Amino acid sequence: MAIPAIDLFSGCGGVSCGLTRAGFTVKAAVEINSDAAKTYSNYPLLANVKVMIDDICKLKGGEILRTAGIKQTDLYLLAGCPPCQNFSTQNPKNKTKPESERKKLLFEFLRIIEDVYPPFILMENVPGINSDFNSTILNEFIDRLENKNGKKNEKYYICKDVINAADYGVPQLRKRFVLHGVREDIYDELRSIGYDFHLPKATHSKVVSDGLLPWVTVRQAVGDLPEIQAGEEYNGSLPIYNHKCADLSKKNLSRMIYIRQHGGSRDCLPEDMVLECHKKKDENGEAFKGHKDVYGIMDPDKPAPTMTGGCLFYTKGRYGHYSQNRAISIREAARFQTFPDDFKFSDTLATAALQIGNAVPVKLVEVSAQEFMQAIKMIKKKRRKKRTTKVQV
Repeated sequence: MAIPAIDLFSGCGGVSCGLTRAGFTVKAAVEINSDAAKTYSNYPLLANVKVMIDDICKLKGGEILRTAGIKQTDLYLLAGCPPCQNFSTQNPKNKTKPESERKKLLFEFLRIIEDVYPPFILMENVPGINSDFNSTILNEFIDRLENKNGKKNEKYYICKDVINAADYGVPQLRKRFVLHGVREDIYDELRSIGYDFHLPKATHSKVVSDGLLPWVTVRQAVGDLPEIQAGEEYNGSLPIYNHKCADLSKKNLSRMIYIRQHGGSRDCLPEDMVLECHKKKDENGEAFKGHKDVYGIMDPDKPAPTMTGGCLFYTKGRYGHYSQNRAISIREAARFQTFPDDFKFSDTLATAALQIGNAVPVKLVEVSAQEFMQAIKMIKKKRRKKRTTKVQV
């Protein structure tokens, strides 16, 4: 029997893809952005999911369960990845935002949880949510989940940590805060059969040891794709979708060629090629030293840098192709996020970049989902055995 799941803040479908690959049947998703929802529903494996294009702040937990066709007593997984911009330590504007604004969507997720008390919870966010700056918000969120003075069916056993997606076979250096939760009454059932509920164990490593595989590299991830020029889209005979990249100005093409020949980072540029904004000096007369990855070239023998909402643009980060004079394509960015090759994105570069950059790596979700799937199977097996014993008596 299929194990159902619900995906809140679903974006274009990274979480739902990972859940599906682990064996879950996603029954409903909630996403406020219609472009992202369209991309989600266009993927054949997600075409039957009931996508609620709505503001989660206006929805109630029971309404979402009814849309999904899930009963409150069912064994199911509620996944939610609240937008993470407010928790990023890289955004200086967050330091001036009131706490109520920064925590709003995270606590809307919590409100839905407290509406229905699902048996299993999966959450992913930026590592900055686990920083000292955001500790008050995260601690309040965890405290309400653990609800130590509440009933067993109103509190959760929590596993959480900051993990690197590269340690799970994702060809990308992307650290993320991951939280697994199981309702206390379900956790007691798992403990009664000796089942250890935990976060997924790493399968890959920078330094190969203890039987772990080496990190997947840029070259391994995208090296088989056909060559294209800056501003082009592949239109050959192979069934390759979205292999399209941004154009480059003559100045940026010259910068890319020079940087490629001198180590891969923009700090090698001669004075006449340095951008004016990078020539500015601080009050101590020191030249600007930030954003070192901007105008950078990817190292083919390492995982890719983190995909962001600007990942298709050479001026936004280390997004230069390792051997071709262009930025990475939509398909290459999708592969770094481990989307399947038949997953189609918008041909509009800015839209595709935002959807890909905002997504959770599919494989990272899959390894988390496998842990939940195993736990649910153990619970179902235990309950079947108990029913069989009663019948025999």
